[in-house]
Amino acid sequence: MQNSRQLLARLIEFNTVSRESNLALIDFISTYLKGFDIPCQLFFNAEGSKANLFATIGPDIPGGVVLSGHTDVVPVEGQAWTLSPFSMTERDGHLFGRGTADMKGFIACVLAAVPQFLAAPLKQPVHFAFSYDEEVGCLGVRSLLADLQQRPHKPSVCIIGEPTLMKPVLGHKGKLAMRCNIQGAACHSAYAPQGVNAIEYAAKLIGKLGEIGQNLRAPQLHDPRFDPPFSTVQTGMISGGRALNIVPAECQFDFEVRALPSDDPQDVADQVQQFAKDELLPRMHAVDTQTSIEFSQLSAYPGLATDAQSPAAQLIALLSQCDDFSTVAFGTEGGLFDKAGIATVVCGPGSIEQAHKPDEFISIAQLEQCDAMLSRLAQWLKTA
Repeated sequence: MQNSRQLLARLIEFNTVSRESNLALIDFISTYLKGFDIPCQLFFNAEGSKANLFATIGPDIPGGVVLSGHTDVVPVEGQAWTLSPFSMTERDGHLFGRGTADMKGFIACVLAAVPQFLAAPLKQPVHFAFSYDEEVGCLGVRSLLADLQQRPHKPSVCIIGEPTLMKPVLGHKGKLAMRCNIQGAACHSAYAPQGVNAIEYAAKLIGKLGEIGQNLRAPQLHDPRFDPPFSTVQTGMISGGRALNIVPAECQFDFEVRALPSDDPQDVADQVQQFAKDELLPRMHAVDTQTSIEFSQLSAYPGLATDAQSPAAQLIALLSQCDDFSTVAFGTEGGLFDKAGIATVVCGPGSIEQAHKPDEFISIAQLEQCDAMLSRLAQWLKTA
């Protein structure tokens, strides 16, 4: 038996940056669970280099609670770390290392709680769902959820252990990330009207996105539970052009929509694509019929808006001993679990303020609070 601090130290040693395999960590968790005679099911990516893990303790009946966390972490390159990112360091009541807060701390607490879940027969099951590629668009967990939806017995509630300082969160925005490629027509800049300037057309599209974003700020569209209280649109990356004296033939830019749960981010994509089709492409084709504007999706996940009066919300209030529900600005896999018919809340140890930063840390006190929450869950599952 190992406590959460010891298990976290082991988990931090695995370099599970999203571009790397997570199989060594998944093998560690699988071996740990099999030591308690808990079978695990793995869901691999197409290349077989990454996997989700799903395991259950308790009766094979409908309902129960899923404890969910992602195993991947963000890169450390370009960050001014003063400590080893993949070796946990303890200092002044804090545990340092990549993923301590986001979100291997929660996974460590879940694993440490296994003996408590096994201590007495559970009336309802507890499920573990550990995913890959959350940091690059909530990609990996989808295969696990597709399998869950086909099962005769589905969990009732999911707790996503993202860092919320152990405060219950019922909502977050959804996200849609898109890429736009403009193919113009090059020519000598002295004869600019004979070409199609891809950068200038990209600027028109970006301007249209800004206009759409401004419209989303209308007061009647606000939801005061969120900060900012409206859906947002922003262009984050752009590239194009080869030389100042050449009318640029290519330009590419990426944009994202962070949408309130009540808004469909695809509406923004549809509006800008319609603008490209109706307003811009005819002008481009009038000069050169080989020009084009193409859009592709980079990633997307839905928002989350769990009712404060729902059984899921009341359960997390009981377990966390807090009914001061809130929302967060960052996204989670929670919207995907919710769409799969599993009522979802977010509550986990650590602060999002430490996530993705050099010398990331979690306080020991936060781990202890999470340990206590999972102890209460074990007791609830034995009596519910």
